Amino acid sequence: MNETIAAIASPLGVGAISVIRISGQEALAIFGQAFRGASKMEASPRESILGKVRDRDGEQIDEVLATFFPGPASFTGEDVVEIYGHGGVFVTQKVLSRLLECGASAAEGGEFSQRAFFNGKLDLTQAEGIMDVISAQSDLALKAAQNQMQGSIQKATHELRESLISVTAHLEAYIDFPEDDIDPDTGAGMVKQLGEMQSHCQRLLSTSHTGKMLREGARVVICGEPNAGKSSLLNQLLGYDRALVSEIKGTTRDTVEEVVNIEGLPVRFIDTAGLRETEEVLEKEGINRARREMESADLILEVIDGTCAVEESTRPEIPKDARLQVVLNKKDLGIHSTWRDAGLEISCSKEEGIDLLRVRIGELLLDGKQLTGSSLIAINARHQACLRSLEKALTKAIAEIESQEDPELIALTMREALHVIGEITGRIDTEEILGEIFAQFCIGK
Repeated sequence: MNETIAAIASPLGVGAISVIRISGQEALAIFGQAFRGASKMEASPRESILGKVRDRDGEQIDEVLATFFPGPASFTGEDVVEIYGHGGVFVTQKVLSRLLECGASAAEGGEFSQRAFFNGKLDLTQAEGIMDVISAQSDLALKAAQNQMQGSIQKATHELRESLISVTAHLEAYIDFPEDDIDPDTGAGMVKQLGEMQSHCQRLLSTSHTGKMLREGARVVICGEPNAGKSSLLNQLLGYDRALVSEIKGTTRDTVEEVVNIEGLPVRFIDTAGLRETEEVLEKEGINRARREMESADLILEVIDGTCAVEESTRPEIPKDARLQVVLNKKDLGIHSTWRDAGLEISCSKEEGIDLLRVRIGELLLDGKQLTGSSLIAINARHQACLRSLEKALTKAIAEIESQEDPELIALTMREALHVIGEITGRIDTEEILGEIFAQFCIGK
């Protein structure tokens, strides 16, 4: 944290401009060794200054714009210089090399954001929100990430923490006066507060599945008998021909995957081999893969040739508790009466019912919820693990109060709960957690 760090902050490759960041006590002094207008930058912070970066012999490396952000009013909370140069790989690397030669240290992945965290500019949930903004694949994912950056999860967990502190303070008061037991009314009030905290915790936990889909994309498996129209449906949902379509059974041997935006969600559609009995080795492996994909799917679209009677179809075994949407294809040829109200009717060849199916997919994946605006909070796997531990600690504390355990024992459980809630926002110093989070960041962020 005492070193001044520098890194290229723009993606590797050729572009119009490149961005290099320097952060630390010596940021301006180090840059001043390579850029003659540094004194002007100090006099006019947050104004872009045009000048030349030169090597130790005074030869020009690049003509750049540079901006000085004095700490603590900067992203990292330290003095920061941002340099905007020509976007070539070689010239950008030359500028960075010059800064390292002048005394800067090469930044590691996520080190700028890590310094922002240590300097109190953001908490861990906001730092994770930065990565979610960068990796967002849809409107809803972007909104959720922006809400997290603005402190939506921080605020939600802050409420829990304040309530925990209030209950713990009451317990500490009883510890100070050991001759007093916790009276029934006070105990009932504490149990009520802890119960409300559990409900709050459960509401946050209920967003974990949505959060996973927003960050990683929902997995929707298209399955069914051969020639039911699975590959045709994939092509219609994507809007272009991705999968090979043929009347020959067994054309799809492996799974075919593509991502598309459905109702604001990034959805990974997986077209699978037609499910039937076969001795052909490659097709058999494709069918086995199809069954494995169905086990991990967020939603299964079972495509059926609707022109055939129910008794003529061999339907696949759907995993227990799986979300399922039956899709009756070939509506244009007439859906057989035995399938009445059995599923959503479409025609891939005539492009009928596809838009309605897209809407239905979104409804099923989001359980009918409308996720928009400031109401969109979606915890990640790390938050989920912490909240599960918190829920467990709260249950334990309620049981201890109801069985009239010593206040010291209950307070110990409450401190455990406070420790867990601190892990979410980073109020406690756990190096393993910090290392795991910031290691996912790119260098320069």
